[in-house]
Parts: sequence; structure tokens; C-alpha cells
Amino acid sequence: MVQDLLFTAPFTFLSVMAIIAMVLDALIVNSSRITFIFSAITLLFSGILGISTFGLHGIGFNGMVTGGGFAAYFDILFSIGGLLTILTSRQYLQRENIEHDEFYSLVLFAVAGMMLIAHSNHLLILFIGIEVMSVSFYILSGYMRNNAKSVESSLKYFLLGAFATGFLVYGIALIYGSTGSMDYNQIALNINNNALNFPALLPVGVALIVIGLSFKAAAFPFHQWAPDVYQGAPTIVTAFMSTAGKAAAFAAFIPIVTVLMPSAPVKLQMIFAVMSAATMLIGNISALAQTNIKRMLAFSSVAHAGYIMMGLVSGSQYGYSGIVFYLTAYMFMQIGSFIIVAILERNGEKYLELSDYAGLSKRHPVLAAFMTIFMFSLAGIPPFAGFFGKYFLFTAAIDAGFLWLTLVGVLSSIISVYFYIGLIVKMYFTEPEGQREDNEVGMSGLSLIITIAGVIVLGILPSGILSIASNLFNSTH
Repeated sequence: MVQDLLFTAPFTFLSVMAIIAMVLDALIVNSSRITFIFSAITLLFSGILGISTFGLHGIGFNGMVTGGGFAAYFDILFSIGGLLTILTSRQYLQRENIEHDEFYSLVLFAVAGMMLIAHSNHLLILFIGIEVMSVSFYILSGYMRNNAKSVESSLKYFLLGAFATGFLVYGIALIYGSTGSMDYNQIALNINNNALNFPALLPVGVALIVIGLSFKAAAFPFHQWAPDVYQGAPTIVTAFMSTAGKAAAFAAFIPIVTVLMPSAPVKLQMIFAVMSAATMLIGNISALAQTNIKRMLAFSSVAHAGYIMMGLVSGSQYGYSGIVFYLTAYMFMQIGSFIIVAILERNGEKYLELSDYAGLSKRHPVLAAFMTIFMFSLAGIPPFAGFFGKYFLFTAAIDAGFLWLTLVGVLSSIISVYFYIGLIVKMYFTEPEGQREDNEVGMSGLSLIITIAGVIVLGILPSGILSIASNLFNSTH
């Protein structure tokens, strides 16, 4: 039992602290300040625990969860995402007059769900982790209770999310029926030994699980919910969902694909390749037509899911390492972009049009410079983190024999340059329309410094994170 708790220390600690935060909310009136500090310290400690358990490798709780390595890396990543969200959120929530006590505990529960996904070694644990994360997101996306768009986004997310969960559960049931197990290692063993009870059920089960996880990753054709939900949700929640939520989806995808790929490697590779290509193209082409910055970044987020899927197509350790690197880089550049949007936004809807960013370099030269770096990185322009993330994924796809997919990726990146650079042109070369008073940066400044440092450091020294990521797949998940 002690060893089980040691392997899962970041996740078990955070889960207990999330429950305590919820109790504090219930017992103390106007506890938001206390819960804010409590949540920030909790996420900091869970990240430290992730670092301390990184060198461990093993399984616990009767083989249902893994510890160390892959899981610990994602524990650290999710803790960073949650901490950046918490640090930025207080000022934003107060300004928008929506600082209810439960916000911070919901973020903790969402991170706990993500960690459970990364730790899962059993389909049932995977399902529980996805549901804990998703239910938190359903509530957070509708957090602006008096805003019709926010409530609508929450309802859409909930209905479509429940629908996608049905696919996932049905897929799990069929895989269990076919292989006789929900344990990843046993499923892989039974598939490799061709010891299947009902072989015909396996491909159907695999297809349904891919559909369920593709919805969480916002990959084509299961991406339609993302633009509406990301636009309607509070901006800081959108930042959290589009980065940590996407990372959690791929933390589920990698071990699942590793386990199920032997059942039909060529077919699965081709399915992922077609989905990846369509996701990149549709995400970027749709982003071209947007005038709302949140909606533009939402479609761009869809496109980035397509880039990340190239790592799944490769089916190699190098491809999976590329996914881990890209998710890390994406966490910093996307959250950083949304933090700037949150700083400039007013009353839930004001100053969210691209035209509102005209002349930002004159009003806020530092924010404009930071946004420029984030846009360059998202576009994949060197020497920033996004360039190396794409490079690793593109080379992994070429090594797997998918040159055509890499060409689609390059074409998609060229398309994306138009709207990313278009925003920079607006900030630096367009005159502002009328006078406006901008918001204080406050605590969001700390989050911005962390994100900009992440983008620059990962761009200058990409080999460090890539070598760590490669080591995650040298041992078994």
C-alpha cells in the first residue's frame, strides 16, 4: 500500500487536497482568497512530487495505475498548466465579477482527472479520469452564469461530451469482450498472442475508443464543439481546456495506441494520417475567416491537434517523444496567448475582435512583444519552441513513410502564418480606433514571464526536453 501511494503520490496528494479545497469552500464564507492560495500551493507541491517520483517505474493498486516516468512527466506538465491558470484567474475573475469560491477547487479536480488519465494502466481508470476532468470542464466552461454565450457553450460541451463518452464506454466494453481484459498489458499480450474471444469485436472497439478520444483532443471530424465552447467559456478557462485538456487526451492516446496498434497497424496508421491531415487543413483554413481572437485561437487549437496526431501516425518512440515535446511547448505558447487576451478583455465580450488589437504596440509594447513571440512560435517560426515541435513530428512522419502527410503539415503551417502574422501586423502597423483604457497586468505578469521563458528556452535548448521525452518510452509505460 505504501509503495502504491509512493508511485501515485502527485495524483493522490492532489485528489485529497481538491476535496479539502471543496470542504473549505463549503465551510468558510467568501473563501476565494484562501482557496486561491491553497490551490496554488497544492499545484506547486504536486509538481514537486511529480519531479521527485520521475525516476520511479512501476505499477500500483493491483496493476491499475502506473507510476513515475511517463505519468510523472505529465503530472508535472498538468501541475504547471493548472498553476498558470490559477495565478492568472483571480484578477480576471474579480474584474469580470464571477469570482465564486468553487472555481479553484474545480481546477484542482480537473488536474486530478488529467493525472489519473496519465497514470491509467486499465481502461476503467482511464474512463474515470476522463469523466472527472470532463465534468469539471463542463462546469468551468459555463462559469459566467449571466452570460448567454457561456451557458450555451457549457450546454453544448456537456451534450456532445456525453455523446462522445458513450462511444468511449461502448469501445471499452467491446475491447473487454474481445480480449477478456481491461488491463493494458494483458490486452497487448492477448492481441500479440492472437488469444481473442471474439476477434470481430476488436476493430469495432478500437474505432469507438479512437472516436471518444478524438473528441477530447478536438480532432476532425469531432472538433465542431471546440470553437463555440472556447469562445463562450471564460478566457482563462479556454486557455486551460485547450492546453492541459488536449495534453490529457494525448496522454490517453499514446498508451492506448501502443497497446492496440498491433491489432491492425497499417489500418490504424492510415486512419490517424487521414484524420491528422484533415484536422490540420480544416483548423487552419477555418481560422483564416475568423474576426474574433478567441475563435481564431480555437480553430488554431484544432489544427495543432492535427500536428500532434502525426506522432501517433509514426507509431514510433521518436514520434511519441515528439508528441510530448510539442505538448510541452504548446502548453506555454497557447496559455501565454490567452493570458494576454484575458488581460485586454472587458466584461466577458469586449475587446475580443482582432480589430481591437490595432496599435497595441503603442499602448502596451511589452504585451505586444510577448504576443508576437507566441504567434511566431504557434506558426512554427524558428528559433521558438513551436518550430522544433513541428520539426520533430514532421521527421517522425517521414521516417514512418508518410511524406505526403508531412507536405500537408507544411502547407497547413504556411496557411497559419497568414492569420498569426496578420495579428502582429495589426498590433504594429495599424492605427488604433478611438481611445480605450486597458486593464492592469497584476499577477498575470508572473504567468506571462513563465510562459515566455518556456517558449524561448524550449526553442534554444530543445534537445533537453526531447531526450527526457525519449527516455519515457525506453521503459514500458
